[in-house]
Amino acid sequence: MRIVLAFSLVLFAAAASAGQQTPPRARKDVSLIGSHMPQPPASPRDDDATVLHGVRVADPYRWLENAGAPAVQRWIAAQNHYTDYMVAAMADGSAMNERVRQLAITSTTRSGPLLAGGTLFYLQETPPEPQPQLIAQPWPDGKPRVLVDLDANGGNTAITGYWPSPSGRYLAYGTAEGGSELTTIRVLDVASGKILPDALPWAGGGTTPQGLAWDAGEKGFTYVRFPRPPAGHEVVQFHAALVHHVLGEAAAQDVAVFGKDYSRVAEYRLLSSPGAKQLAVLANVGDGGPAEVWLREGDAWKKVLGAAADVRFADWLGQRLVAASFAGAPRGKLLAVGAGGKAHELLGQREGALQQVAPVAGGFLVVRSWGPDWWVEQYDRAAKFVRRLPLPAHGIGIGGIAAEQGQGRALIDYGGWTLPSRWAEYDATAGTLKTLFEVQPAADYSKVEAYRIDGTSKDGTRIPVTVLAMRGVTPDGARPVILYGYGGFDIPVAPHFVGPELAWLERGGVLAFANIRGGNENGELWHEQGQRLDKQNVFDDFHAAALALVDTHWTDRRHLGILGGSNGGLLMGAQVVQHPGDYRAVVSMVGIYDVIRHETEFANGAYNVPEYGTVANPAQFKATLAYSPLQNVKPHTAYPAVLMTTGANDPRVAPWQSRKFAAALQNATTSGRPILLLTRMDAGHGIGAPFSQRVGNTALMLTFFAQELGLPSK
Repeated sequence: MRIVLAFSLVLFAAAASAGQQTPPRARKDVSLIGSHMPQPPASPRDDDATVLHGVRVADPYRWLENAGAPAVQRWIAAQNHYTDYMVAAMADGSAMNERVRQLAITSTTRSGPLLAGGTLFYLQETPPEPQPQLIAQPWPDGKPRVLVDLDANGGNTAITGYWPSPSGRYLAYGTAEGGSELTTIRVLDVASGKILPDALPWAGGGTTPQGLAWDAGEKGFTYVRFPRPPAGHEVVQFHAALVHHVLGEAAAQDVAVFGKDYSRVAEYRLLSSPGAKQLAVLANVGDGGPAEVWLREGDAWKKVLGAAADVRFADWLGQRLVAASFAGAPRGKLLAVGAGGKAHELLGQREGALQQVAPVAGGFLVVRSWGPDWWVEQYDRAAKFVRRLPLPAHGIGIGGIAAEQGQGRALIDYGGWTLPSRWAEYDATAGTLKTLFEVQPAADYSKVEAYRIDGTSKDGTRIPVTVLAMRGVTPDGARPVILYGYGGFDIPVAPHFVGPELAWLERGGVLAFANIRGGNENGELWHEQGQRLDKQNVFDDFHAAALALVDTHWTDRRHLGILGGSNGGLLMGAQVVQHPGDYRAVVSMVGIYDVIRHETEFANGAYNVPEYGTVANPAQFKATLAYSPLQNVKPHTAYPAVLMTTGANDPRVAPWQSRKFAAALQNATTSGRPILLLTRMDAGHGIGAPFSQRVGNTALMLTFFAQELGLPSK
């Protein structure tokens, strides 16, 4: 499964004059920070190594991979103690934590809207409740009703997905414990709220995504499941297949119907047509590559589009399947699959990269992006352009579209840098939008300004960077700046509400967001240029974004911090070892740092091969070894201050990745700046984390940057 960490944002090109500057505020003297700090716990080196293609790759911290070893358990505890000690000594900790929590307690939030049988299903969270509730609401004017509330479990259990039946009579939903993401599916009767006895374990999660599609008669459904493990054994998260379940029967009787021998690293997305009359499956071999498209015909399956079509997503427009193909069209085109499985071009490539397609009466809606700009277009059934929806032209991202076939209204979920999430009802006949729901923030965001600058990567590619600052905060050459990037798995960095990060902006800090290759903001070619042998482009793009902030005088190297997580953690690790003198501080969450071992010694690593390549290939091994952060740590080097976080139950990135990289940096650095590691023992990759953990992570990140970058005291 994609190694994702939600985080993103956008900007507008502008140059602020010196005459608009606010009077300078006193900054901390960061030169003395850490000058008398205690030493981190000892991390002995051993002689382990791996030989690949005749190259000996030293691995002196391999002993830290064994989390069950008493020595490793003591090491984790000591590192947590050291990090707690160092963070407690940071002057801004208490004030930052309090302000972040204040800003996080907004009005009720809603997300993930799905329409079925005239009922709207969604997640609803009222901060500081630990987890969202699952809600059903007769659409559009009915009274919301809570179907699932897991807060009694203390926030340790999360909802991983939900799938209403065609009429809305039933709702299947998945849950997972402690951040593990390994899903168990249950079913409830929507009218009564009664949970049926069906309980289906091993239903995807972590390495392969969950998925479910109801039968037309609503007597059962097809869902993703790992092979049942022998009694007393842990499930092995490979060889996922689609199995069929009949309501009321035991999970042991569920029968595989597709994919039993498809791939060791199979991933599936299930798409039902209106009324569940037809079922399509988008099947992937691991992450980052194109999907094959299969249609169910009776009890048989027919492949209608192969990998050569480069399909990335699809949806049903009535009983017509429409797939987004990027073959020969780097910004994407729509193919309609007709009777007999034959495909023809419905909508050719246009301006902007395809991101989503959804039905609406008389035609369909398309979501597009270009760099940090997002918009929605309406087309009629023949794919003739009708209009662009009246949404803000800049600074917003589209969360999703909920619509039912034949209805002339659709629900648009969107938000932006200064715009909390909101739902708007779109009237496809009149072309109008009416806001139905919006989150009320805990503070005034109207004074946050967005600017756009560009960096130039090593190969000449222009890299958009969005800069956010309070009105009147202009470039002075030394602003404390946090630059965020991701760069992988087709995942875009899109505008989203800054929320609690206002705590950074309102004290004169600056936030910046880079649209680097590896994502799909500019289409599939933008993604492909950041994969496998071209992964170094991602790191060069981000460095170019950082230098653009210096060149435009927003900051300097002494006040520049960088932030990323998951695949973005790999990005952070590469920046640390490739450009240690260009950053003052780094926060890296649940990151990959030993790419050589990620593929071979952790389940999800095998799924990531289409994105990163394989060390079994000599050329890919050489490219990987050149950038893999752990193998490029150099002794006696002045590294920036680094804070790493990980979760002991992470199914997407092994916690030992952070342990090994932290140990290597602690033993190598000569800068006197802290290298910290925090391991959360009852957490995973961050998916489904409870409210308190999310707030804690943000406060910790901002406290660390405030200390290291010299953010002015409030």
